[in-house]
Amino acid sequence: MAEILMVMTGADHLEMADGSKHRTGYWAEEFTVPHRAFTEAGHRVSIATPGGIEPSVDPASLRPEVNGGPEGAAAAAAALNGVAGLSHPLLLADVDPDDYDAVFYVGGHGPMQDLSRDADSARLLRTVLDGGTPLAVVCHGVAALLATRQADGTWPFAGYRLTGFSSAEEKLTGLADGLPWLLEDRLVALGAEYSAGEPWAPHVVIDRTLHTGQNPQSSASLAAALLKTLS
Repeated sequence: MAEILMVMTGADHLEMADGSKHRTGYWAEEFTVPHRAFTEAGHRVSIATPGGIEPSVDPASLRPEVNGGPEGAAAAAAALNGVAGLSHPLLLADVDPDDYDAVFYVGGHGPMQDLSRDADSARLLRTVLDGGTPLAVVCHGVAALLATRQADGTWPFAGYRLTGFSSAEEKLTGLADGLPWLLEDRLVALGAEYSAGEPWAPHVVIDRTLHTGQNPQSSASLAAALLKTLS
C-alpha cells in the first residue's frame, strides 16, 4: 500500500485581469476520478491545501452538461460527499514530503490564484522533484509548478516535457480574454517543452518522475500512469 498526497487549491475564486472575481475552485472530475482509482487500488490518500482550508469545488464542474447529464452530475456530487478528508484537509505547510510515495496535484482554475505562488507548495514540489518521488499534475494544477521559480530566475522544471490546460481550450471556455495570464504561455516562457493534444481529448506526458495531464478528460489516464509507476 502506498501513501499518496493529493494537493488541492484553497481558492474559491480567480481574480481576473479587470479585477473582478470569477468563482472557481477545484474541478470535480480531476479529484474524484484519481481519488477513486487510488483507493480502489488499495492505496491510502491524504489531502492537503494551503492553510488547511476546506477546498471549494468549482460549481461549473458539477453541471449536467459536463457530467453526461443530470444522473452523472448527481453521481459526481455524491462522490465528493463520500470523501471525508475533503472537509478536514492537512495544512500544506506542515506536510513532510518524505511521508508520501507519490504526490498528485488537482486542477481547476483555483491553482492559478493560490498554488501558482504558494511558497509551501513550491517547497514541497522542489523536495519531491529532488527526491525522485513520482509527481502527477493535472490541468490547471500545473500552475503550481510556476511557484518553484528561484529568485535568480532558474526553474527546476525547465527542459521537462509536460502538458497542462491549453490556450486553445481556454479560448473555448470563453475565459481566455479575461484571464490575468494563460498557463500555456507561462510554461513555455519558463522553458518547459510544452505539448498539447486536441481540445478536450486525453493527453498525458511523462518525463522522468513528472506526470502531467492536459485537461479533465486526462484525469483517468494520468491516475493510471501514476499507479503504473508505483507498481
